[in-house]
Amino acid sequence: MQTEAKKRWISLYVENDVGVLAKISGLFSGKSYNLQSLTVGETEDPTVSRMTISLTGDDKTFEQIKKQLNRSVEVIKVLDFTELPIHKKEILFIKLRSLKKDELEDVFRSASVFGINVSDYDKASVILESIKTESENDDVLRYYKKNFLSRMEAVRGGAVAIESVSRSDR
Repeated sequence: MQTEAKKRWISLYVENDVGVLAKISGLFSGKSYNLQSLTVGETEDPTVSRMTISLTGDDKTFEQIKKQLNRSVEVIKVLDFTELPIHKKEILFIKLRSLKKDELEDVFRSASVFGINVSDYDKASVILESIKTESENDDVLRYYKKNFLSRMEAVRGGAVAIESVSRSDR
């Protein structure tokens, strides 16, 4: 019985070696999974990296992937965050160009309302930095696209996540 595809999060502890990222991402592409987000960073142990992966898929295929990951020599630990309380954030940068003075003032006000940082600006441009949940960043993007799309550049980083000790930040 095929189950419905749903959003999933997985975190892997892997050896911090050349080629590990390519091997892991190859596992997903081999199953025709499109990764929505993949971030990798060194942990407190420089020989170990932690990957946080977001994807959509059905239960059966997702279980097969977790089994393959667990069999991989480079993978130290697999954590399925799909049903766990976690803290998860992604970074979003938005650059707005060719702004008039009143538009620049609006951007500063709206950044304050959204609780995002102005990380750089000059007389006609601004760079905003938002470290929020995926859905909160969706809201931020929607607002600036509505008002500045033709003069906007956006860059999103993948989400990072950690198991919660008391609550979830989804």
